Amino acid sequence: MLDPTNAEFFPPEGHGAPNDRIPQAAGETGLPAGTLVFSADDHVSVGEDIFYKNFPAHLKEYAPRLWRDEDDIFQIGMEGKSFLPPAFIEVVSHFEKRPGCDAANVEARLADMDAEGVHKSLVFPNEVLGTLAFPDHNLREMCFQIYNEYIAEWQAKAPDRLYAVGLINWWDPAGTRRSLEQLKSLGLKTFLMPLNSFTFADGTKIDYGGKAMIPVWEEIEASGIPVSHHIGEGDFGHDEHNRVAMGLIQLVHSFREMFGKYVFGGILDRHPGLKVGWFEGGINWAVSTVQDATHIDASIKHTYNLPIGHDPEHYWRSNMSASFMVDPLGLEMIDRIGVERAFWSTDYPHNEGTLGYTRTSLRSVVETVGVDKAVKIVGANVARFLGV
Repeated sequence: MLDPTNAEFFPPEGHGAPNDRIPQAAGETGLPAGTLVFSADDHVSVGEDIFYKNFPAHLKEYAPRLWRDEDDIFQIGMEGKSFLPPAFIEVVSHFEKRPGCDAANVEARLADMDAEGVHKSLVFPNEVLGTLAFPDHNLREMCFQIYNEYIAEWQAKAPDRLYAVGLINWWDPAGTRRSLEQLKSLGLKTFLMPLNSFTFADGTKIDYGGKAMIPVWEEIEASGIPVSHHIGEGDFGHDEHNRVAMGLIQLVHSFREMFGKYVFGGILDRHPGLKVGWFEGGINWAVSTVQDATHIDASIKHTYNLPIGHDPEHYWRSNMSASFMVDPLGLEMIDRIGVERAFWSTDYPHNEGTLGYTRTSLRSVVETVGVDKAVKIVGANVARFLGV
């Protein structure tokens, strides 16, 4: 068993930015021949101006624009002003020049996957996330519909290898139903539910655990489509030194509030059929979060105005799963987390991803948990989550 501090778990010295990395085309993973390797969290950027192109003529002036700036970095915004904060732009500058990052170059992405022995990939958006905060709710939903159509066509260029994450209306149950019906018709298997709930159309703040959201969760539960949450929505980049590192150290454990909504807010008591995935935050957080939630529950039940139906660990074991790239601590605790609850990923092509040492990353999973558990973690679990 590897020591969790062993450097083999982490990027090799001089690893560098993803723009410049060389895929690890050789190296034993320790996995049996024929094992499905399915990365549960990768990313893609859209270089085409899809919203302006597809908005009706009378609304084009209100469409978000997509472009590459003078540094060849993907941007999204309006009137030449990017929606993306400077720290986000700094982060993406390290990977968006990699050909496989661009949706227009599926061949380059597949070549990187093939070189590192990755068969399938669940793919989240990059800069298109800027539409989540678009102030006009009707136009926001229009953006989502356009993106879903575009990314479904992209997915179809490599069927059974690429699985794109869609976007849905989460503020209006009728719109939620429209969105979910569209996802199903396009063959998209999951959608991103932002950690920041934003507002209803009337401007009031959305409480995911509140009564007003019950019809939305009903639509999601009835659809059978799993919910995906992803890190990266925090406001960071204001530190004088190493602002990207300062941002990431906060973001990697940004799931606790939403976990509380599911458990203490009663979402999973009301909607026990929901399947929830937590992506890019690792798996080790689940142990401390469940432990703390259990202590809180035991200590302050007398304050509840909404009793919960089960102990907090029940909701984790029954409804939730999470992905990691490099998490030796989480793997050491895999029996507490639940082997069925863990998804391995490359996080292609992000800085924290395993591009350049993916085969070594896979081997570290095998050597820590054993072959049988590793086979589930590196592919079978996320395939079951998506129903593919």
